[in-house]
Amino acid sequence: MEQTNPKKAVLWDAAEDKRVQCKLCAHRCVIAEGKLGRCSVRKNVGGVLYSLNYDKVCSANPDPIEKKPMFHFQPGSRSFSIATMGCNFRCDFCQNWQISQAAVETGSIDGEPIAPEQIVEAAVRSGCKSVAYTYTEPTVFMELCADCGRLAKERGLANVFVSNGYMTREAVDFAKDWLDGINVDLKAFSEDYYKRLCKARLGPVLDTIEYIARQTNIWIEITTLLLPEENDSEDELKRLAEFLVQKAGPDIPWHISRFQPQYKYLDSWPTPIETLERAYDIGKAAGLRYVYLGNVPGAKTENTFCYNCGRVLIERIGYTVGFNHIRDGRCPQCNTTIAGFQINGALG
Repeated sequence: MEQTNPKKAVLWDAAEDKRVQCKLCAHRCVIAEGKLGRCSVRKNVGGVLYSLNYDKVCSANPDPIEKKPMFHFQPGSRSFSIATMGCNFRCDFCQNWQISQAAVETGSIDGEPIAPEQIVEAAVRSGCKSVAYTYTEPTVFMELCADCGRLAKERGLANVFVSNGYMTREAVDFAKDWLDGINVDLKAFSEDYYKRLCKARLGPVLDTIEYIARQTNIWIEITTLLLPEENDSEDELKRLAEFLVQKAGPDIPWHISRFQPQYKYLDSWPTPIETLERAYDIGKAAGLRYVYLGNVPGAKTENTFCYNCGRVLIERIGYTVGFNHIRDGRCPQCNTTIAGFQINGALG
């Protein structure tokens, strides 16, 4: 169901014959009058592009920032997480397919009309230090992100994206004044993988990572979900880790996450722990200073260590921070600078 008063979209150009070209993501859809973009939540109405999910918030609740996962961004704090339906990818293994793929598969865009002012007020009232745009791809509800993001900054809150990284440079530039942090899901280091399992391309994701890391002040972390016998070969993981070191720098945190069968990808099996540990070793050998294993509760590789002296600086058990010994962005034992956005953020 479409909204009664749809929101005029951002980042698009008019084309011939009342067509429009969307410039939000790397698909750069050219959309005929009356048709939808690939995300199924942006529609050409009379030669004007509209967002159909602006007032369709399907999730709004506080989360630990570690759940995003963001480990070097206000550690131990809570982030008010919001989402609307829609996505520009078609991942066979999607962990949130019930909301990300509903608009595509059923044409349904469900959610509640929650105003940006209400979202930000709820974030402040619940003691959150940031607003996270997550669970589905935030690029496809950029209009709501922008309105919330600017209000959040006025109230002293940070803003965080959890993204597949398929945004255009225009979209990054549009958001960079109010977007403080982002976790980009680098799903693999294979063009075939992206084409076959995500219906997308690898190149634009790599461009986004390098551009954000090198050309903006947005704090960036990376997550890779390891699918058995798909993206977990030693060669591919080595090339991925080397790309991160060379193009984003050794301080970029890399979260390696354990896969559990989901959605259309049910014939596989959970990622073996030894595969995750091998990936961890590959990342460290490539020169990455901060490598973490996800979906492995209780593993010591959830902790943040000083890369210089080896001291445990932040202890984590699942999404809970046990302690944070970082002071003024430095290791208290050897005075080494620990990279991050407000790395000594409040606990609790």
